[in-house]
Amino acid sequence: MKVLFIGGTGIISSACSALALERGIELYLLNRGTSQRATPAGAQILRGDIRNRDDAKRALAGQTFDAVVDWLVFTPEQAQTDLELFRDCTAQYIFISSASVYQKPVAHLPITESTPLSNPFWVYSQNKIACEDVFTRAYRDTQFPVTIVRPSHTYDQTLLPFRGGFTMVKRMRENKPVIVHGDGTSLWTMTNHRDFAKGFVGLLGNPAAIGDTFQITSDEWLTWNQIYEIIARAAGVTTPRLTHIASDFIAAFDADWGAGLLGDKSHSAIFDNTKIKRLVPDFVATIPFAQGAREIMRYYDADPSRQVSDEKFNQLLDRIIAAHTSALPKTN
Repeated sequence: MKVLFIGGTGIISSACSALALERGIELYLLNRGTSQRATPAGAQILRGDIRNRDDAKRALAGQTFDAVVDWLVFTPEQAQTDLELFRDCTAQYIFISSASVYQKPVAHLPITESTPLSNPFWVYSQNKIACEDVFTRAYRDTQFPVTIVRPSHTYDQTLLPFRGGFTMVKRMRENKPVIVHGDGTSLWTMTNHRDFAKGFVGLLGNPAAIGDTFQITSDEWLTWNQIYEIIARAAGVTTPRLTHIASDFIAAFDADWGAGLLGDKSHSAIFDNTKIKRLVPDFVATIPFAQGAREIMRYYDADPSRQVSDEKFNQLLDRIIAAHTSALPKTN
């Protein structure tokens, strides 16, 4: 197969690139060459900016592909541009959506591909829904060969699972309180990017995936308390000081953080992966988050320059915690 990735060196796409090459796929990457991650050995590089239509057309001139994956589409305008660029040069186009598009709050668990799409809280998710609409109409009206994939919180060794990244870890190590939204008992799904790749690469060039939608996640469910505690243990902290604060209270201090909580992370996310397993029988998630957390902390501890603490965010945490504490009823 001849496959094009737009990007291909990001958190999720880097593992998919590596596995595609391992399985003998002729992989092309179209990007600007600005990623901090190394280009995978064996991939053929097309230099261009997908957001500049003329530049992209120049880079893609004369090329045809069995599958094209754009990892960088976030708005319906970008989706429309991709329709124009790839309508006549690929047998399959894969749009990377997001599991955050699902109904919030969700009416039924587990979440399946047929769960309604509705997110009144988060513009990011609303734009992903609008992109799905663009591609779905194109498939229905003109048979544009789209496949839609919805990842949910897929991580690699560089990505800590909470706002503030290493700032939270530093606070844990200094025995300072860290914020956990809600009471920390909502369920969440963390998926390692290498596990995601096993399901995703099986969709490339698969005619049964055309015109359909797939979610690809781990089957391990954890509470947010457990997620923080697992990271803490990997960081050498036995008892982290978890401070539970309602998501709407957090949103009052930081609208963007609040939107990501109210529109995604504050709701339990349990997924039924039957559909992807049926089409890609060898897909199974085998990396528990405890292993992933150890990989994350080894990455950060290997190089002090990665241990960046955001003082502005640090002060925000202190303000939110102080305001929350002062609002609690006083006990005698």
